[in-house]
Amino acid sequence: MTILMPAYAAVLFSFASGLLALMTHRRPLLESLCLRYAARFPGRIPLVGLLEESRYPIRLRQAVFVLLGISGLLAVLAGSAALVSPSAVTDQIGLGLPWLPWHVRFDGLSGFFFLIIGIAVIAVSVYGPGYVRAYQEEKHPFAVLGLFTGLFVAGMLLVLLADDAFFFMIAWELMSVASYFLVAFQHENPANRRAAFLYLLMAEVGALAIILGFGVLAGFSDGLTFDALRQTNLSTGWASIAFVLALLGFGMKAGIVPIHVWLPEAHPVAPSHISALMSGVMLKVAVYGLIRFCFDLLADAQWQWGVVLLVLGTISALGGILYAMMQPNLKRLLAYSSVENIGIIFMVLGLAMIFLANGFPQLAALGLLAALLHAFNHALFKNLLFLGAGILQHQVHSLDIDSMGGLIKRMPQTSFLFLIGCMSISSLPLFNGFVSEWLAFQTALQVDVLDNGVLRSLIPVSAAALALTAALAAACFVKVFGLIFLGLPRSRHSEKAQEVEDKGMLLALKLLAGLCFFFGIFPTLIIGALNTVAKQLIGQVLPNATLLSWMWLAPVSAQNASYSPILVLIGVLIATGFTFWYLRRNPDTKTMRRSAAWDCGFGGLNARMQYSSSAFTMPFRRIFAKVWLIDEQIDKDMQGAQDMDVAAIHYRLQVQDHSWPKLYQPIAHGINAAARLVGRIQTGNIRVYLGYSFVTLIVMLWVVSL
Repeated sequence: MTILMPAYAAVLFSFASGLLALMTHRRPLLESLCLRYAARFPGRIPLVGLLEESRYPIRLRQAVFVLLGISGLLAVLAGSAALVSPSAVTDQIGLGLPWLPWHVRFDGLSGFFFLIIGIAVIAVSVYGPGYVRAYQEEKHPFAVLGLFTGLFVAGMLLVLLADDAFFFMIAWELMSVASYFLVAFQHENPANRRAAFLYLLMAEVGALAIILGFGVLAGFSDGLTFDALRQTNLSTGWASIAFVLALLGFGMKAGIVPIHVWLPEAHPVAPSHISALMSGVMLKVAVYGLIRFCFDLLADAQWQWGVVLLVLGTISALGGILYAMMQPNLKRLLAYSSVENIGIIFMVLGLAMIFLANGFPQLAALGLLAALLHAFNHALFKNLLFLGAGILQHQVHSLDIDSMGGLIKRMPQTSFLFLIGCMSISSLPLFNGFVSEWLAFQTALQVDVLDNGVLRSLIPVSAAALALTAALAAACFVKVFGLIFLGLPRSRHSEKAQEVEDKGMLLALKLLAGLCFFFGIFPTLIIGALNTVAKQLIGQVLPNATLLSWMWLAPVSAQNASYSPILVLIGVLIATGFTFWYLRRNPDTKTMRRSAAWDCGFGGLNARMQYSSSAFTMPFRRIFAKVWLIDEQIDKDMQGAQDMDVAAIHYRLQVQDHSWPKLYQPIAHGINAAARLVGRIQTGNIRVYLGYSFVTLIVMLWVVSL
């Protein structure tokens, strides 16, 4: 119960932050009450000064984010305590149905995702006050944004605490509906309303699939509590149906291909700190739900389920990063990158399920640990990148990569912190993204222990696709950083951009960047904590292969493979120091000469000579042309005698997702056709409607009499 207290407090503080945000619309009432109290008790209420016209909104918004930050801090404390606790803690809350109170369970798995949410919420609480200052209160009231942000965070935390299907779905719907209002926050834009509707539609379809998945388990059990569902003895067929329903529901929320289309639509239109929470945290709650369902509630995992996760994860990882490369909008690019990283997590979960079903629980523990670690790392660097995108949008007034450039000189701190995020997501050594992807490769390389020839052929192909995905991710974020921060400014806003004045926005980026580097150097700290989760779900932990476990990472054995980030860091520092010393002692390189870049005789460089986003990705577009639906047109304006001279050239490139025309548009057309058929019964004649009612009554009486 001691561990549950900070968890409950985290939920209550997130609710409180949302309720406090509502007070921004109740200023006259609050002002009259405070002034009346001040007149009755002079000198007893120092908060009256906060009611000044210029200070009240700012102070109240800061108080909202303070409560949100306290919620995040409590979530970190509760999650850390659960990870070191030897057993789960259970409780009941007297809410819900009269015969079904809400059951609560807080264990290592819940605690780990509490830790993820807590870190992200702390960063957002520091970042938020400066970011929301740009919104006009008349068009975008802070009361709406603050209320649904608090409810959104509370919903995610309650999902992790739920120990029965009814409570789980209540919390899941709270999370989904609250995030819908956040996506639709700037609702005056039709694209925002369309994205919000698409998100809510797919969220509810996914929720229905999850309910049906729980229903399959509940149909063979004595109740809706997770303890009762764990005791369910399902046949292979019914268990597979439950798995498919859970994969559809949780995979839709996670953004797995091909049910990912809401994600690149919703993330770019939400406020940047909400996009960070959705991409960095909410997708992980969906991963939590899938792990809880498949590794905890379903008793016996089948290797065929692992193959499904492996194939879908591979397609999502490779397809996600290929779609990301083609995006000129920064937040849309980051959203597709989340599809890629979710695909990596699903790949490794599939490997864990395959090894577990074939009797290798220690290798399954390695796969589960790699998936959880990548979920943790992705939450850190994706929050960093989305918050950095918010600063760029705040200062440059655009998310178009082709309209930026040269910002490294004008925004040096943001560029350095954004670079750390780019290196982390590109899986470069010394940063956290490298460790989890290295563990994913180590899991795939153990395929030789399997006897199934199909699996021994399939898993290396997936590992090769993962290697290609990592290379493409590095190329993608070379494009991102190079086009945004290097070169010459491509627009007037970029030319006049300055470092953001709000220190809190930069502090949030510094916190996340520091954690990306820290857990890249000391990954064994979080891996040691994750052994608790592996022990809980699989009954196995990773071996302690070396005496210096804090220094070396040897997931299988020191003879197979090992990695020491500290030694790599020492080697990099020595190489850098030696290079600097050598250059300084050489008379030819001791002093640095600055001069203009060579212009190839064209009389000066300008922004039009630089690579654009489409030009940078053109080689990849030619190689992987079948992955996208590409509409590329070049129009020429001609002039002169017989229109022989080219006056101007107009280039247009449109890259579309295959999922829209091949999956979703046929479904939409079918639904519209069915709606037109159903609409024929609406004749507008009251006698026809009475006839419908009479026939329905006769049919119901016949059914009841059977």
